[in-house]
Amino acid sequence: MTTQDSYSNQQSSESFKDSSFNCEDTASFVHAIQEYLHSPPDLIIHSMVISSDIPCQCVFFETLTDKNKIEHELLSFLAEKKEFQESFSTDEIIAVLKGRIPFSSVSSTSDFRVCIDSLLKGACLIIVSGAPEVLWINVSQTSQRSVAEPMTESTVRGPQVGFTEEMAINLSLIRKRVRNEHLCIQEVTAGTETDTKISIIYMNNLASNEVIEEFRKRLDAIHTDSILDSAYVEEWLKEKSYSPFSTLLSTERPDIITSHLLEGGVGVLVDGSPIALVGPITFFQFFIAPEDYYQSPDIATMLRWIRFLSFMLSIFVPALYVAVVSYQQELLPHSLLISIAGQREGVPFPAFVEAMLMMITFEVLREAGLRMPRIAGQAISIVGALVLGQAAVTAGLVSTAMVIVVSITAISNFVAPSYSFGITQRILQFFYLILAGAMGLFGVLCAVLLTVVHLASMNSFNVPYLSPVAPTTLSDWKDILIRVPRPWMREYPKMKGTKRRKRRRGL
Repeated sequence: MTTQDSYSNQQSSESFKDSSFNCEDTASFVHAIQEYLHSPPDLIIHSMVISSDIPCQCVFFETLTDKNKIEHELLSFLAEKKEFQESFSTDEIIAVLKGRIPFSSVSSTSDFRVCIDSLLKGACLIIVSGAPEVLWINVSQTSQRSVAEPMTESTVRGPQVGFTEEMAINLSLIRKRVRNEHLCIQEVTAGTETDTKISIIYMNNLASNEVIEEFRKRLDAIHTDSILDSAYVEEWLKEKSYSPFSTLLSTERPDIITSHLLEGGVGVLVDGSPIALVGPITFFQFFIAPEDYYQSPDIATMLRWIRFLSFMLSIFVPALYVAVVSYQQELLPHSLLISIAGQREGVPFPAFVEAMLMMITFEVLREAGLRMPRIAGQAISIVGALVLGQAAVTAGLVSTAMVIVVSITAISNFVAPSYSFGITQRILQFFYLILAGAMGLFGVLCAVLLTVVHLASMNSFNVPYLSPVAPTTLSDWKDILIRVPRPWMREYPKMKGTKRRKRRRGL
């Protein structure tokens, strides 16, 4: 095709783009669609003749539609011509198609842009020569995986179901758990190039109006060309982009989303992503696992405190070790000090450099284990850590105590129920380690104060990030630091501003 022909074709498609359907020139309209979409090989144009030799064309993408439905239901219906009389006019043919075509969703349009959008969403266009409008039928079919166990949030007891990349399946998983007329689902689109669907989910009798409006305002403020995952949306929704702490909880478990919805939270689903977002969320809720509600209260409370302890170990153990060994050796018992000094004899690096080398090495091994094939990934990360640790001690590059410290830190990181919060812990431990290496215990104290001040300054959709501890709301402690029996949970959490205070109970 010459440059001049290409330019004339482009002008032809652009003329249709901003105008209504030309009923007298069906061939030009179909040709304009081809040129506007750059003549893709998967665009199928099926021509046939219906009542009184009136030509009709069906246009669809074979990669986006269900070809069986089109061939066995739509095309067979049009080919039989039983519904059409020879004397039917074009308007009567359109009326018959709208009323008797064997599909539930039949729409019409005379706008070129709507035709293009419907094609790209998996519709089949029916173009009848001389008709004032185009019919389009939703026969979309996309490749999708079946519902399976969550990949990043496993549990021993409880539902073994995770979200998929298909929006309709994810919404059905939530509706099966909340069979209530108050469940509201609103859909918006974002991404000028991808036109991605985003669903906002909430209980209109529980969620605060202020929180719902804040979610809508932030979603409306999204101005980007592409939305490929919920992580894209999270960056627009969260409060502070520079903070390592997230103000939204990301999860692939429907039961977690449902539990937050039933406490006044708002969920966000993104088409094409198996990870959902929910907010408002507080700092202490990152220590709550779904399995806490499938265990007895005493066991769940013990597990929560173990997670709190693991969080403290992961950020404090390497920092305290470096601070004490490098600056405050007098705090160690005499026998322990002699043991550590004996182990460090011959080690060429200071404790801070030694700790940084070991922690960075372990992070590299962890990342390699994630990127390797699943069969070899775990072996690489575990065996690699053991072999390298033992080799480093034997070579005199690190001390045995440092290997123990890094091992405790690494194991503690895996206890976090949320993978994203585990990454936050890893960032914090490097921050604490750097200040400890620079100023000793005073640096650790400065790191703690900076962390507390930063957390106290944060909000999640106007909910204080440290609530219910700061500000203190004792009634909400029943399901934060401890997990009381369900009969004692008679009120909704105050911190989320739910519309109701008392939970409804049956007779």
